Amino acid sequence: MGILPQNILDQLQEQAIELPSWAFGNSGTRFKVFGTPGTPRDPFEKISDAAQVNKLTGLAPIVALHIPWDLSDFDALRKHAEDEGVELGTINSNTFQDDEYKFGALTHEDARIRQKAIDHHLECIDVMDKTGSRDLKIWLAEGSNYPGQADMRGRQDRLQESLQKIYARLSDDQRLVLEYKFFEPSFYHTDVPDWGTSYAQVAALGDKALVCLDTGHHAPGTNIEFIVMQLLRLGKLGSFDFNSRFYADDDLIVGAADPFQLFRILFEVVRGGGFNNPDVQFMLDQCHNVENKILGQIRSVLNVQEMTARALLVDTDALREAQVSGDVLAANQVFMDAFYTDVRPALAEWREGRGLPADPMRAYLDSGYQEKIEADRVGGQQAGWGA
Repeated sequence: MGILPQNILDQLQEQAIELPSWAFGNSGTRFKVFGTPGTPRDPFEKISDAAQVNKLTGLAPIVALHIPWDLSDFDALRKHAEDEGVELGTINSNTFQDDEYKFGALTHEDARIRQKAIDHHLECIDVMDKTGSRDLKIWLAEGSNYPGQADMRGRQDRLQESLQKIYARLSDDQRLVLEYKFFEPSFYHTDVPDWGTSYAQVAALGDKALVCLDTGHHAPGTNIEFIVMQLLRLGKLGSFDFNSRFYADDDLIVGAADPFQLFRILFEVVRGGGFNNPDVQFMLDQCHNVENKILGQIRSVLNVQEMTARALLVDTDALREAQVSGDVLAANQVFMDAFYTDVRPALAEWREGRGLPADPMRAYLDSGYQEKIEADRVGGQQAGWGA
């Protein structure tokens, strides 16, 4: 394991990546949601599947929930998670699957509908109280499709007013993280389209409000690592939703489209003090439409770990020397040397030393768990977000 010094292994030992419960349910495209054998039928089965990822990788001890998709007896669900060796994490709200939210939720012109959306978030905070969750994550599918359709400034004012009411309900140890997305399902304007808008909204709320950065929610060519740097610099990066995309919000396995981008992002996380920082939550936000869901999550957390290890290998002294001297190619070479270092054999050996399988993907296939859930989960309604 000489390729990974002990100080890097010590840092990797602490890495934790939150899994999304919905990654284990059925998902698809705007055209079709695909069912698969063994798909969970309730939040308890989702937690059990997520726990398999943690048992095999040691990287995923937390599971995020989505309300109302994961409505449950939360006392029992919390106990079930503990029994499976994981804990319940971020609570995600949902204001994009109700007919009354067609023209907005927290930004709607109608005060009654706005209050309905606010009340949903207050109910989410009630769930947080029961599950011990710290973060309430808000993503809003709100905006307009045509010029003149909506009062964009008025919607920003109403959004702030709504968020203030939600924020006021948080306890001292709870946080609000506001996610942004530059388009879809609204195509002319989105109410929270970029990090600047999210930052402006949360900065006006207070210290317990931060920005959530979803790596798939940017226009092509966006320098995401610059945004990471800036939010860390401002002390307002609350969480990541890691995924990968080729065109838009594809929600593919993180690192699948551009592993070098993931490496660059993680370098800025390390550079800015965001790695193993309890105030910066690493989370996946992915949908496994055609691949096995549990294997997809295993592959994802391993990709994050591998690129983190490479980011930690950057020779920062040599990099800084090249930067100060203006040696462009030398600086770039420092980056490329770390990125091209194959850390997989060293990580496999390190896992074995911790009592984990060297190859978690193969270990899952050999475990018999997939065959068991396919045989046991017959009948009932498979979980999924619908289309």
